[in-house]
Amino acid sequence: MDPSWDLRPGASWQPDASRTGIEHLLEFLLTGTCSPKAPADTETLAGQIRRFDLRGTRAVVLGGGTGLSTIVGGNSQLPTWPARSGVGMKHEFDPMDSVVCTTDDGGSTGKLLKTLPIIGGIGDLRKLLLSSILHENLERKYGIRGERLYNVVCVIHHLFNYRFTRKTADYSCYRDPLLLVSNALRSACPKPLADSFSELGTYVSPAGSGPTIPAAGHALGNIFLTAAIFMAAEGRTDRPPVLRQIQSGINRVADIIGAPVGRIHPATATPGQLKFRYANGVEVYGQSKSALADRSSPVERITVEFTRKPAISAAVLGAIKKADLIVLAPGSLYSSIIPILQLEPIAEAIRSNSRALKILAANSWIQEGETDKSFKNRGRGFLVSELIEAYGRNIHGGIAGLFDVVLSANMEQIPGNILRNYALEGKSPIHLDRFRVEAMRLTPVEATLFAPQKENLIKLIHHDPERFTLAVRTLLYIDKFLKNREGYRLRPSGEPGKATPGRKSRGDRPPKPQRSPLLCEYMNSIRWLLKKKDIRPPELRDLLVELAWENRDLRPSHLEFFRGVRIIPTGEWNRSTELDNVLGYYDPEDRYIKLREDLLAHPDRLRQNILVALGESLLGRYIEKRRWIRQNGSRCYEITLKPESGLQCYISDSQLRAYLALARMNPDPGNDRVFRITINSDGGFLPPGLLFGLMYAWYLSGKGLTMEYEMTLLEWPAKRLIPLHAKDRARKEALVTFFRSEIFGHNPGK
Repeated sequence: MDPSWDLRPGASWQPDASRTGIEHLLEFLLTGTCSPKAPADTETLAGQIRRFDLRGTRAVVLGGGTGLSTIVGGNSQLPTWPARSGVGMKHEFDPMDSVVCTTDDGGSTGKLLKTLPIIGGIGDLRKLLLSSILHENLERKYGIRGERLYNVVCVIHHLFNYRFTRKTADYSCYRDPLLLVSNALRSACPKPLADSFSELGTYVSPAGSGPTIPAAGHALGNIFLTAAIFMAAEGRTDRPPVLRQIQSGINRVADIIGAPVGRIHPATATPGQLKFRYANGVEVYGQSKSALADRSSPVERITVEFTRKPAISAAVLGAIKKADLIVLAPGSLYSSIIPILQLEPIAEAIRSNSRALKILAANSWIQEGETDKSFKNRGRGFLVSELIEAYGRNIHGGIAGLFDVVLSANMEQIPGNILRNYALEGKSPIHLDRFRVEAMRLTPVEATLFAPQKENLIKLIHHDPERFTLAVRTLLYIDKFLKNREGYRLRPSGEPGKATPGRKSRGDRPPKPQRSPLLCEYMNSIRWLLKKKDIRPPELRDLLVELAWENRDLRPSHLEFFRGVRIIPTGEWNRSTELDNVLGYYDPEDRYIKLREDLLAHPDRLRQNILVALGESLLGRYIEKRRWIRQNGSRCYEITLKPESGLQCYISDSQLRAYLALARMNPDPGNDRVFRITINSDGGFLPPGLLFGLMYAWYLSGKGLTMEYEMTLLEWPAKRLIPLHAKDRARKEALVTFFRSEIFGHNPGK
């Protein structure tokens, strides 16, 4: 085992010592420092690279979130961006096409998805549109330059990033968005630009002819973009806008703000949502949920469930096939890049282009919920090789032909104060394990991709767009002019575009995604079902709607087995605490979910207890009678099931019996409706109804009162357990499988 791959818990990281000629050259170009080990002609090569003519070099960049927009034109979310808006790949490559992942469901985008039939990733498209602004386009369109041009960039930047508070109900800023900027900036804004913003805002206000979008919690740029898309769709909300309508909306906004028209694309026009599969067998929906639910298990794979066959632009496929450079931008591993590459026409277009230099920009920091738990060693975060292996697990055909170079940030020169800030947030660097990456027949390149003097001002580390672009320029030069020179080879050996040893997928094709409903339709069904319930106080109905959005594996049919919700005063709470201290439960007698009053002061506990009680309601009325039997120093808990015809239960009689076996309830040999479990007189156990509720809550949220402790056994490999614990682990695995397939409907029967 090489020293860079120490998997022992607590082992310290030992970086690879070797540095290639490419990296010495890059270090001189990016930082001005020249190592004694650098080639003698490093300064000469650096000059040639700076003069290298990139005109006509066709580039395609794919990704999502902040990473994509940052390398294209700088991080447009930063308040200092207008002063540095003229940087990034947008100034080096013309033509350049950008392809954006469309499965984001958080923040303002998530609010849009709840009510409108639209793709995800609206916020990521907004960020990219803003970062893609070209000053020459604004000069040409509005006849402005100099200080006024800068002020107009400030106006666009402020409006696109302006976020309304969660309680905003005023639409005046839709009709006149310049109310949100200072008088000085307002006077600098050209009237045609102001009119365009007003037209978009008015369209989605109550007085407009499009769908009304309440301002609360939204970024105004997302409102503008959504309005433009539905304008192209003629205001129809009974179906999702089609590809040409979405592209038309994007192009309209691009033209208004000076971004390149026809060069910013959604990966697909078809709505879909991410489904995460964890190593412990849990499978759940939602990109935003992956970071919120503190799973103790690493991600095994992700898939996207679309509402129909994904529609992909011919322009995107054509740009990829003609590209000289293809860059996978830094960003969320499972929720920005892999979903794009799971669109097989896009992956195949990349593979078929054997001419282009293909660069994977590796992430610099672990991300909670995605790369914070190693698939190989759960005691630490990812290494760069594990990022690559995740592509192999999740993309049909593996990584063959998708990238040649892995460009990784050199983390050695990060200021200590920034490291401390990240450590306090539980974040650590993703280190380059060079030997492993090379064994995959890929070329690892490590470079200083951040600018310390700038990062010290904001106390954050992001890829610097200028340095990243210079690094890409260098790699293109090397690939074109130095590829036969020793120490400068970028392409892996083997026939281009063909799978080579060590680059194949670990598994078969990922399971074919099911066709899930539009998220707005899902939420409408949730609201309709809850509207019929007797829920007091009424605010709990809104909380249940929120819980359904956060936990979209919760099926609308799960809401059919309770009549309502009641808050019980603490002094009147008479539920026995002999077996548990759960403060919310489902009462099968009157079919109400009952919650103890003091939970209202603890929102997180309230949510957990609601989920537990909701889970219990799925078993409904399944017991005809129950009793305790005491004999010979032991206790026996016995239940008699209702006849199959009398069950009022979410699951069938056969499913119920399978579940009771997993709950360690044994059938009576003489009466198949009687189940019992024997425990020591001083022992305890989880009754089947409570266990069902706790499992339901744990499966959805990674929490569930005692279940976090109960399910830690799944973190241990079976071969390291003694037979008693291995048997219990197998039972818990079977419980997870039961809930995944029978309760939540993921790959039923598998």
